[in-house]
Amino acid sequence: MIIESRYNGPPGSGNGGWSAGVFAEAYGADRPVEVTLRRPPPLDTPLTLTDGDVYDPDGHLVAEVRPADDPPAPVPPVDPATAHAASAGYPGLVDHPFPGCYVCGPEHPDGLRIFPGRLPDGRTAAPWRTPQRVTAPTAWAALDCPGGWTVIAPGRPYVLGRLAVALDTLPEPGEQCVVTGAVVTAEGRLAVVHTSLYGSAGGLLGRARATWVALPPASRP
Repeated sequence: MIIESRYNGPPGSGNGGWSAGVFAEAYGADRPVEVTLRRPPPLDTPLTLTDGDVYDPDGHLVAEVRPADDPPAPVPPVDPATAHAASAGYPGLVDHPFPGCYVCGPEHPDGLRIFPGRLPDGRTAAPWRTPQRVTAPTAWAALDCPGGWTVIAPGRPYVLGRLAVALDTLPEPGEQCVVTGAVVTAEGRLAVVHTSLYGSAGGLLGRARATWVALPPASRP
């Protein structure tokens, strides 16, 4: 497994959702899977999977892949017009901790460009036109950042720590989708969020539960 440099999250490391999707795909379970990131996934580096554990060439544990104990709960959908209106107020357009992020970074030259804005009830929503090639890691990536933006705030960056995904079906290439996110709990440096992906006909395609970790002040960009 190799996380190519274009699939970056924070500078120098893989986007958490994409990387977790690559690891889950290699794991090959036919049920929801949970990936726990133990260190930032390195880019352009051969990684190996052994008994559900992902290692770098130096033997450092990068991630753990396990069957999910329970499937994530879905976040209620919104219509495309509501998602577009929310996305216009995406705070990452003016203040983004990692503006080059493959999923939600406005400065990534070839990213997914999912820009989740806040709804009045605290959820996030964003429209998403899928790329011409859609894989399981693509869907995992789409189910990553929109949940994180329920808790990310100016001067308060978070990174993904754990992601469990139940993927019912992949969206079609070029399909107009909607992604929604909701915070479940936020205490100290940890936040648990849910994210859901809906297709053009309004059907639920996938859902995720994630734990996000706020960066300590010394490591903030």
